[in-house]
Amino acid sequence: MNPSEYEYDVLVIGAGHAGTEAALAAARMGAKVALLTTNLDTVGQMSCNPAIGGIAKGQIVREIDALGGAMGKAIDATGIQFRLLNRRKGPAMHSPRAQADKKLYQQEIKRIVEDQPELDLRQEIVEEILTESVGERTRVVGVQVKGDAKYNAPTVILTTGTFLQALMHTGEAKTAGGRAGEGTTAGISGALKRLGFRLERFKTGTPPRLNGRTIDYARTELQPGDDVPQPFSYMNDSLNVEQLPCWITYTNEKVHELIRNNLARAPMYSGQIQSSGPRYCPSIEDKVVRFADKEQHQLFLEPEGRNTHEVYVNGVSTSLPRDVQDAIFKLIPGLENAQIMRYGYAVEYDFSPPDQLWPSLETKNVRGLYFAGQINGTTGYEEAGAQGLIAGANAARQVAGHEPIILNRDQAYIGVLVDDLVTCGVDEPYRMFTSRAEYRLLLRQDNADRRLTQLGYEVGLVGNDRWQRLQKKEAEILYARELLESNRTEGVTLTKYLRRPEVTWETLCGVLPELRSISADATEQVLYDVKYSGYVARQEQQVERQKRLTNKRIPETFDFAAITQLRMEAKEKLTRVRPISLAQASRISGITPADVALLLAHLEGKR
Repeated sequence: MNPSEYEYDVLVIGAGHAGTEAALAAARMGAKVALLTTNLDTVGQMSCNPAIGGIAKGQIVREIDALGGAMGKAIDATGIQFRLLNRRKGPAMHSPRAQADKKLYQQEIKRIVEDQPELDLRQEIVEEILTESVGERTRVVGVQVKGDAKYNAPTVILTTGTFLQALMHTGEAKTAGGRAGEGTTAGISGALKRLGFRLERFKTGTPPRLNGRTIDYARTELQPGDDVPQPFSYMNDSLNVEQLPCWITYTNEKVHELIRNNLARAPMYSGQIQSSGPRYCPSIEDKVVRFADKEQHQLFLEPEGRNTHEVYVNGVSTSLPRDVQDAIFKLIPGLENAQIMRYGYAVEYDFSPPDQLWPSLETKNVRGLYFAGQINGTTGYEEAGAQGLIAGANAARQVAGHEPIILNRDQAYIGVLVDDLVTCGVDEPYRMFTSRAEYRLLLRQDNADRRLTQLGYEVGLVGNDRWQRLQKKEAEILYARELLESNRTEGVTLTKYLRRPEVTWETLCGVLPELRSISADATEQVLYDVKYSGYVARQEQQVERQKRLTNKRIPETFDFAAITQLRMEAKEKLTRVRPISLAQASRISGITPADVALLLAHLEGKR
């Protein structure tokens, strides 16, 4: 009997945050897509914290939404607390964050996936990546799944999360699996090695979950949401949601002493775990060791949903043994009698160093094979979703015979993320921060639609309803700017008047009541455009200067070793990364301005 075979344009392996955005993006662009996952009940599952957004991450979610993605709409529909972080700072630092009803969020993502035309969701275990040789190149042709069935497709996107040869640690106890209650994926690691990919190991962790009925909230600090919650999705004008509070408590010296006394039983310190973890999201063991001068560490008690008492303890990620975890909470104010419902653990897993990718997220080794999410060494739902969207869009474009979408660093945080990964690689799990974006004043969370929705519409990621909504907003902004330019007060135009630090929009409305008819969304854009016009102009000048390098393309097959004047280190790094432009080459660690000048001279000489 012949094995079953199925024909698709794009196959997506893994249905987490990267996989769902990848499959949805490819399907929106008209590709026939299959999304394969080992468990249909965990599509879009929040493996760790029950929240979306945060510093820089909120900007990414708004960019995903501006390109038609699902994450912003899903959190708007299922959020239980919304906050805009860094309100006291300038608009470039404002970052939305929301607590999610964890189970409802997962169900909402699954519903969106199931509703998407041209997208088939299947429960399958992938055992082999199928390829063929075309001249000197290897290209993907599909995958083989357990049960001897085949899925054939010219493009495949791997979004395997923390499941590649995954091993969970709680103290001395070790269990195979990438998430509590689930197994591991061993076959794909072997398949990648056979295809010539380098694989390395990273570690991540998760904190215990507590029974909220056993927490003494009177001994903690209340942390409410914003009075007026801000939506993530540009398709929503406002949110009508009953918000749940979070709470704050602290560790103390007794907790720290207990942890220090048990470091020999912590896998990260006993030698049981050898791989690197996320430096910017350290375990409680790391905090106690690295910040020995700190008398306390802040912990956030975050409810996991409206219909559960389970509480996520943000700030106490740990792989210490169960008895030590029990003892820790007995020493924390408000948690002395708290019952642990799920113990914390660490996970070690395989990832593929991302310098093996083109900026399209297609692998250099195998044509048509894309990687997205934690397989690229990143951490976080938002970073994963962004990569998935780009990989899915580019897989669909390859099938259609189009050039890939590559976002520049001045266009989007997503552009910064992808460029950092493929140009610099990673030596720890990558997390996005505002400080990574040199043009962050241009990349605000409030203007992601103005930066990206037109591109999304042109390539088929964005539908007509979203496009028309942006057109209406831009018309309002233009109308408001014309009013400011054509009316005067105190001898100057209202535009110049608004640049004064003490002048607010409400001040202008007192001078010109017609301005009250402008929507809040358009008002915010005009206010920021005018107030920060000088700073924005300077950043735009920097972008223009950089474009000369960005526009100088480097052929995919360029032989860097042939430039005899180049230093050996430069030859090795350029050959490994294989940058596609002089701008990307200039950002490779260890590449000097002199190296870039030599490369430019050689490119122009060859031409």
